[in-house]
Amino acid sequence: MSFFDKIKAAFRKIKTKLIVYLVIIIVVAIMGVAPFNVSVQEGQMAAEAGEDFFAVFFTQLFHNIQKPLSCLGECFSLYFSAFMNTLKWYLFVCSIFGIIGLLKAFPKHEFQDIENGSSDWSENGEQYAVLSKKKGIILAEKNYLPVDKRGNVNVLVVRRFWCW
Repeated sequence: MSFFDKIKAAFRKIKTKLIVYLVIIIVVAIMGVAPFNVSVQEGQMAAEAGEDFFAVFFTQLFHNIQKPLSCLGECFSLYFSAFMNTLKWYLFVCSIFGIIGLLKAFPKHEFQDIENGSSDWSENGEQYAVLSKKKGIILAEKNYLPVDKRGNVNVLVVRRFWCW
């Protein structure tokens, strides 16, 4: 299994989680980053005027969280460069968490998502040197152990035992 196949398998595995993650990133950017940025800018202006930065920052933050869309408008009109810098760092941290989630979704081995009892382990019909396509003891879809075969026709089914 090549590296690109592993990436495709990981994306396929976490596709719905990734969509939810991206929606959460956008919502937090609007509801959290914009009020945070406006509060920092107002705190810096208050600090230049001689007031306590943290007192103004926290007061304005709790006030600005209640009106995130107006803060987003303020960010685009008054504090655009500071907002883009804050957004850049926010997206950087979110992308690190996204990469970690993608790495955790990588398949551990090449047979991870192959169903039990399938013939995906063989290629180009090589299983039919031993098995039959049409009749016999059912092993998997389109794979039968012929009963008219000479020799041993015993079947051993090996499977994992799951215990939760």
